[in-house]
Amino acid sequence: MAQNASVIDSVETLEAHLKTMREAQAEFAKFTQEQVDKIFYAAAIAANKARIPLAQMAYEETGYGVMEDKVVKNHYAAEFVYNKYKDTKTCGVIEDDRAFGMKKIAEPLGVVAAVIPTTNPTSTAIFKTLICLKTRNAIIISPHPRAKKCTAEAARVVRDAAEAAGCPKGIIDWIDTPSIELTNTLMQEADIILATGGPGMVNAAYSSGTPALGVGPGNNPAIIDDTANVIEAVNSIMHSKTFDNGMICATEQNVIVLDGVYDAVKAEFQKRGAYFLNDEEAEKVGNTVIVNGGVNAKMVGQPATKIAEAAGIEVPAWTKILIGETESVEPSNPWAHEKLTTILGMYRATDFDDALAKASRLIADGGYGHTSSLFIDTRETEKVDKHSEAMKTCRILINTPASLGGIGDIYNFELAPSLTLGCGSWGGNSFSGNLDIHQLLNIKSVAERRENMLWFRTPEKVYFKKGCMPVALRELKEVYGCKRAFIVTDSFLYTSGFTKKIEGPLDEMGISHSSFWSISPDPKLQDAEKGEELLRAFNPDVIIAIGGGSAMDAGKIMWTMYEHPEEKFDDMAVDFMDIRKRVYRFKPMGQKAKFVAIPTSSGTGSEVTPFAIITDANTGIKWPITDYELMPTMSIVDTDNMMTQPKGLTSASGIDVLTHAMEAYVSIMASDYTDAIALKAAKLVFDWLPTAYTEPTNVEARDHMANASCLAGMAFANAFLGLNHSMAHKLGAYHHIPHGWANAVILTRVARYNAAERPTRMGTFSQYEYPHAKARYAEMGRFCGFGTAADSDDVVFERFMDGIEKLKDYIGVKKTIAEYGVDEKYFLDTLDEMSLNAFNDQCTGANPRYPLVAEIRSLYLDAYYGRPATSYEDEGLEIREIEKTDHASQAESAEE
Repeated sequence: MAQNASVIDSVETLEAHLKTMREAQAEFAKFTQEQVDKIFYAAAIAANKARIPLAQMAYEETGYGVMEDKVVKNHYAAEFVYNKYKDTKTCGVIEDDRAFGMKKIAEPLGVVAAVIPTTNPTSTAIFKTLICLKTRNAIIISPHPRAKKCTAEAARVVRDAAEAAGCPKGIIDWIDTPSIELTNTLMQEADIILATGGPGMVNAAYSSGTPALGVGPGNNPAIIDDTANVIEAVNSIMHSKTFDNGMICATEQNVIVLDGVYDAVKAEFQKRGAYFLNDEEAEKVGNTVIVNGGVNAKMVGQPATKIAEAAGIEVPAWTKILIGETESVEPSNPWAHEKLTTILGMYRATDFDDALAKASRLIADGGYGHTSSLFIDTRETEKVDKHSEAMKTCRILINTPASLGGIGDIYNFELAPSLTLGCGSWGGNSFSGNLDIHQLLNIKSVAERRENMLWFRTPEKVYFKKGCMPVALRELKEVYGCKRAFIVTDSFLYTSGFTKKIEGPLDEMGISHSSFWSISPDPKLQDAEKGEELLRAFNPDVIIAIGGGSAMDAGKIMWTMYEHPEEKFDDMAVDFMDIRKRVYRFKPMGQKAKFVAIPTSSGTGSEVTPFAIITDANTGIKWPITDYELMPTMSIVDTDNMMTQPKGLTSASGIDVLTHAMEAYVSIMASDYTDAIALKAAKLVFDWLPTAYTEPTNVEARDHMANASCLAGMAFANAFLGLNHSMAHKLGAYHHIPHGWANAVILTRVARYNAAERPTRMGTFSQYEYPHAKARYAEMGRFCGFGTAADSDDVVFERFMDGIEKLKDYIGVKKTIAEYGVDEKYFLDTLDEMSLNAFNDQCTGANPRYPLVAEIRSLYLDAYYGRPATSYEDEGLEIREIEKTDHASQAESAEE
């Protein structure tokens, strides 16, 4: 529970804290850029680590929105804001143009009064405290009374980290018992106000006599032109409107559809989970959400089914949003207002000019200056320009989900990341655009959706084919000039003489060598730390990891510790939404030693990936560490090293390869480059894994499986993995199921879950336009021989799933989690924690369906008890109901 040294609950205590704060801020104003940036980094990474508990607190305290979406907002507030400003100069001279004689010097404003809304209580607190730290300002927060605990906790997390990094004590503070009197006093005493909240609070800020940066309401009208990609447009709006149940003020409030595509748009909305109200139902819902010209607070951020129930109407359980077809754009129509929840007004426009007229009128009713949206073929430049000219809004979003697009830097990388969106003079605000660290002008920003650059990265060299290792090792001397080699492996391979295959060529080349072989099958951080001590003592210029994924992963971690001993492991393990925008940056590798990876099994693909999975033995947490600096310098895929794999390892590693290929193929980051090798890898598994399993000495089968493993590794090294691996990582960490089998036991269940045409949430990435995982699975199924172009996706998908199950049966994969000897009581006792940790796993972010924790929990339960998994279409709400039953009832249902 966040707590001040002395509670601020009266005007007297507030005045005392402000006096102390001004003294601290005067000291802070003298800090250098280096000192400030150190504090900014520490605060951002602390907020990032706390994103889930803060989201849980916000949801429990306010009852608004969706916990999992609040995680995204907290993650965004820490990671994207840090990434945007980490290199921005904010101290002393920030510009010096000697030719024109212009020098700019940055000075802080002083004490900032920050008003935080109940709709974004933790993410906005993170955002405002971080930008105040970056600009050497002090900040005192006035939280919303219904969100005071979670807001204070968010401020405490940032404050404690900042102070630990050297920030003067007292720079961040908050009112413990918020009231109108204390908030008004704060606004009068501060140097500037950052006001995010309702119109009344913002007006009070502007009336306080203190300079204020406040924001206005939004009433975003989204126009869908008859040239638009209807599927992309509708799914963008659905994605946006359901994000945190529509509470972000930039979210689309109404959609205006041109007559030529109206029926197609309506059909796509219905397909994706929208329920169209009849006239009587629309009247009930409109008057339930909008009361006396304003939003009913009880309806803010609520699911569509709950709103329908409150309005006294029945809708299907799968309903994601309620749509009212309406005509009037006048304020007397409740559907014309800002609604901040999961309902959407839909208008028909006769032509583009009619659509602009309707949008302009809707903006005039409480949306001036905020946000407007247009879905269109961007080659229609005249229409785009006409729309931009007509809209009196500071954010004009083109082909973009507005809730996530309006806040910046996700769907357009020049729009500043912010959780305070100014409306300029049109909305009665003192600034336009997205609040950043310096506000000067009303700026109209036309932000078209853009796809970020992708990549295809591999080791410098990949050698493959039976017998290639001795030849490839020659390059250590001939190309890299290596003199000292350190071999990392496990005890079995060391005692069975595998390392002699490396030691012999090294001796011939005169390269000194030493070995470390205390690597567990599930590699431990503590093992790596012991190995790193020996590594540092030996001081090699090349590290050679030979073995399965465990040896290669441990080797990568030891390599990192050897190269940069000053770096902290828990910082390296911090998750990211976008690897390019992560708070923690890996330092360049290979400065002291090259890294060579040699697999002895056909499964992990670690020899060609930037991933290392390591378990902390003290906490039991299994961390996937990811960064392209971890990519090996050279990989050697020699089938000679794989001829002694036992059946169990062949089975587990082989099915792991198929999982890698499937997840890379349906990943939101998949590309033409990764698709080609993922398809080939999957087909090789179906063609050769059965033979490798039954004929362990079959060289051709082993050779093809080695290639399949390496290809799948390259695919997911660039497209990343998904929920299947996130859940499998936790099954391994909590219940010690071998990794490949942990993937296999849930593989078709997760595929069916991902294949839903109207998922509860879809993944967020600019390349990923709409849910289409089923079509992707079907493409892979056809390539692997489970159908032709003449067969429908549904037919091929089912054949593909059946083929996977038959393959699993053939190689001895068990049907359920329970069959792997997992105790039922222990499984149920750890289920909630395991589900949350799976949600938090780095692999989850690339999954095509963004999972809710409750859905992960249900997938685990289904896989444990062997419950049927015919479809996970539209089951988000039904799954929640299942979870309310007790454990005994679940077991009885499974037996029946």
